[in-house]
Amino acid sequence: MTEEDHNLIFDKNDVCIFIPVLNEEDAIGGVIESFKKVGYNNILVYDGNSQDKTREVAKAAGARVVIQSGKGKGRAMIQAFDAMTEKYMVMIDGDGTELPEEINNLLYPVLKGEADHVAGDRLAGRTSGAFTALNLTGNRIINWFFRRAFRSNIRDICTGYRAFTRESVQALDLKQNGFAIEAEMTAECFMKEQKIIEVPITYLPRPKKVVTKLHPIRDGYKISMAIYKYSRLYNPIFFFGVWSFLSFLIALLFIAAHPFMTGHNSVAGAAFFFFSGISAVLLIAGFAADINATLHRKTLRAIKAAKREQNTKYDRF
Repeated sequence: MTEEDHNLIFDKNDVCIFIPVLNEEDAIGGVIESFKKVGYNNILVYDGNSQDKTREVAKAAGARVVIQSGKGKGRAMIQAFDAMTEKYMVMIDGDGTELPEEINNLLYPVLKGEADHVAGDRLAGRTSGAFTALNLTGNRIINWFFRRAFRSNIRDICTGYRAFTRESVQALDLKQNGFAIEAEMTAECFMKEQKIIEVPITYLPRPKKVVTKLHPIRDGYKISMAIYKYSRLYNPIFFFGVWSFLSFLIALLFIAAHPFMTGHNSVAGAAFFFFSGISAVLLIAGFAADINATLHRKTLRAIKAAKREQNTKYDRF
């Protein structure tokens, strides 16, 4: 942090520390106490109907505790964002894998107006044992997929350690109930043209008594599908291009199988032209949709610029 950061003056009560939890009695107390040690006392815990003593431990540590309605981390996040009244919010997992002491690294860019949304990059500061081999591979694939779909350089879209303004988060249209919520949140920031940046954070192994709720294969699939779904609005060429590429591959397979299809050469040729045609149509549709999406974003920028200019005129009076 710079000298300017150290001299930054703000009311820490304007920052809500939001912690979604489920069965994390062995870690949540330490997370809350660590935030209090660095002066953040406005701590909100959303409990997903834990079956252990998570709520009791959180209350004893000095946090406000709300029992969420419904199931899933995404549902807790949506409910907390809708009820948010503070100027700023910092979200962190309750499993003790991230360091509350690093909060200012995420919060300061938001406080200084340099970003609407700051995400902690776990991959940059992961410690030994923080990720299993399967989870690390899955994270890299998902993040690569997101970078292609959204033309971004974001390294860790699944991070649970984030900072943002009230205006930023309440402008997002979030619907995911489960772990795909972080991917949806990042995608929405891009679609709403919010300024999102990443900062490296330390990522620790999960305490032995804290059981992960993430299913690598099932949740990895859901996250990937959420990314693909949102890409149709932000990058239609990618959305249609995936199917265009698959159609072209099928066409090539028919050509490759042609020598082995004795007596069915006409079938192979017809199939090749059919799937090649589908591939071309999908690619053209992608380019057409991309032009429309680009014009839509330009219109939104013009509207925002007009509103800012209007607000500036009112401020002068």
